[in-house]
Amino acid sequence: MKAEITFDQACAAIEKALNAPVRRDILDTAWASKDFARSLAALRACLRAHVLKTGAEPVNLQRMVKSFDARTRADYFHVLHDWDGKAEKVNPDTVVVDVLNFLFDNHAGHSPRAVLAILLDYYFFYLLALLSLRVWDDGRPEENFARLNRALDALQGPDGSGQKFVSDAETLMLVATSHYEPDQRGYDELLEKARALRNPSRANIALGHAQSMGCHLRFGFEATYGRDVSYMRADNSADYPWLCFALAALMQEYRRLDDSGAQGPGRETIVEALLNGLSADPGPLVGDAQEFLTPCEADRSAFREQFLACRQPLLDAFEAHRPRPGVYSPLALFFNFSQNVLKGVVVDALLWGEPWDISLNDLFTGVPAGDAKGPAKERLAASLMNYARKRPDRIRGKLMPAIVYDPPAGVRVFAATLEALK
Repeated sequence: MKAEITFDQACAAIEKALNAPVRRDILDTAWASKDFARSLAALRACLRAHVLKTGAEPVNLQRMVKSFDARTRADYFHVLHDWDGKAEKVNPDTVVVDVLNFLFDNHAGHSPRAVLAILLDYYFFYLLALLSLRVWDDGRPEENFARLNRALDALQGPDGSGQKFVSDAETLMLVATSHYEPDQRGYDELLEKARALRNPSRANIALGHAQSMGCHLRFGFEATYGRDVSYMRADNSADYPWLCFALAALMQEYRRLDDSGAQGPGRETIVEALLNGLSADPGPLVGDAQEFLTPCEADRSAFREQFLACRQPLLDAFEAHRPRPGVYSPLALFFNFSQNVLKGVVVDALLWGEPWDISLNDLFTGVPAGDAKGPAKERLAASLMNYARKRPDRIRGKLMPAIVYDPPAGVRVFAATLEALK
């Protein structure tokens, strides 16, 4: 019997494949026919088998992927495969192959080699996302997150397609877990692991989850639950503990920065994330204990105590993040799952053959004020909404887009949130 593949061995295999000559060789081999449809089919066969052909020895990741996917499924997560809500089963193809299949009927022929490069990088991105749930396997999670960060830098560096996916390895974990899972036990177990992390990993996880949970739960309130807050609270028993953990951890960071007199984008990003996370359901998060929050009462009460101790300064700080016309604001962004937002960004890049220099994390924030990326983020968010409108989901019997960017709604969210917090 072969020995189990270790986290270090899995990282080494991916790092080797990300090496510039190897990645270039994989692309050259896929594009050898100079026919886009044949090249897509060739790449699809490689991605399905997890064996990437080159001009010499193939890059064989099959055993590693199968091993790590099996371990992660045992923890109740299907990182590489999405859920088919109509068939009520996990899709047979991976998320990346599903996107590749979409291109067969929808690509307009722009920059075919660039498209293949983006697809290949998207594949490597999902392998890193898979590894992000295994960082605890050898008892060195912070070291392993640091190694994934280095691999992510290589993936998104000058030797790749130019497509930006996420800004840090901790967001890999967010994407890996941000879709429907039929058995939700894994979320509670993963939260206990995340809570025990040291910074910066713990703070990065808290930041991404506060930002994304705000957008996700606001979407649910408006679309999935028809503005029925009781229904939303009952149906998100896995989300509220993560939200309370994120708010409590960010509140600690805010108090630490405030005590030291620190200013600047890092502090403002935390302030904005606190506002975003609170916007999901502010009343019970800062009010008296409620039964539906009992499983996360320790985090909620820790957050509440610190929030109330500096409520007015925080409310004043929130004012800098009031949505304004022509300025990108994450309070105007509503979506069902973070991984679908990233998928939409990648699909847009593939259809036009032009990578986006905007990560998922960039869409989660409007900081710094006057960011040069702001206009591009607005254009991208609007494009994502347009795609979602063309392919709506059926929710409560109605066709609805799964991603919405609505600046007037962001203004209303801000006003309602501050009113509740006062």
